[in-house]
Parts: sequence; structure tokens; C-alpha cells
Amino acid sequence: MRFLEIKQITAEHLNSVVEIDRLCFGGLWTIEGYRRELGSPNSDLLGLWASETGAGESEILDSELESFDIFTPQNGAGTGAPPLQTTQTLIGLGCLWAILEEAHITILAIDPRFQGRGLGQALLWALLKSANRRQLERATLEVRASNSIAVSLYKKFGFQEAGRRKRYYADTGEDAVIMWRSGIEKPEFQQYLAIEKQQICDRLIQKN
Repeated sequence: MRFLEIKQITAEHLNSVVEIDRLCFGGLWTIEGYRRELGSPNSDLLGLWASETGAGESEILDSELESFDIFTPQNGAGTGAPPLQTTQTLIGLGCLWAILEEAHITILAIDPRFQGRGLGQALLWALLKSANRRQLERATLEVRASNSIAVSLYKKFGFQEAGRRKRYYADTGEDAVIMWRSGIEKPEFQQYLAIEKQQICDRLIQKN
């Protein structure tokens, strides 16, 4: 069994956070940069952990933001609690800044060894859930123009292209696509999150 959990990152996790950053971005932020995020009341820094128990093929995903359990039908319902005596491995992280009425998503990263399994959807869901709880009105982010997989993910969650930042990425001179998603403070957005949660559960079961 693999137990997947989304929760707030704390100082004890920062070495693993920096390693994920290095694997995904080549070292975008330093450990001190992430430490500042932990100390900011306007920042939500979330991590995705995996625990291997060797007890079958089922998966359970839990989020402290909302119950978020996943299990294969043949194994029955999950417990909603992590297995005992297992070592958790950080495999993804996400960060947003709350700026006035806006959630600016600054980081969304999955360890390359675990990419292609739908886990980025779960982290993006958790970030939007945090933004909704903060009663922020819209979400925004920048993404490389060539990163078609990420662009498709954001569009699936209702983000739309709002412009470009020319030659934004210094390493390649590539443009950044600016994307927006409005209406996240509305009651109907909570209903959207509930529906999307179930769809993410279904996709993770199929992919894993």
C-alpha cells in the first residue's frame, strides 16, 4: 500500500523541499527562501508525501485541507490515517502567496520519478482549496510557454491565458504565459472543488 498525504510543510522538511526544487527547477529557491515562506502569514507552502508499506497495491491520499481518501475498489475503504511505522518521502510541493484578493501560485512541482501519475492535479487542487479558504477572489501564475503539459493542467482547472512576459526565463530566454482563474471565493467554487476532488480520486486510481 502507498499512502499519499498533502499537508503544510514545516522547518524539518526543508532539506527535502530544496532537493525537490533542485530536481525540478535546478535550484530555483534556496533553503533560506523557503524558510521565509514558512514565516510568512501570507504564504501557503504544501507538500505531498508518499509512504510505502508493502501491503498490496491500493493507494490512499489524505489532505489535512479536506478528507481526500483514495483506494482501489477491491481493497475496500481506506482508513483515512497513515500506516504505522513507515517512512514518508516528500515527492511534491506547491506554494501560493496571498496578495490582496489574489492567490499567486509560485511553485508546483512533482519529483520527476513520480510525474505522469496525476499527482500535480491533487497539489493544484489543494492550493486552490487554500485560496478558497482564505476567501481570495482569483488565482494567477506564470508558466513556460513550451510546458504544454502544465498549461493543459491549468486550463483544466479553469485558468485562462491573460498575456505573456517576454523572455521571462533567463536560462532560455523563453516567454512566460500568464494565466488567471477568477471566482474562487464564490460558493459555487466550493461545489466545483468537491466534484473535482472525486474526479482526481478516479484518475489516481486509474493511473496508479
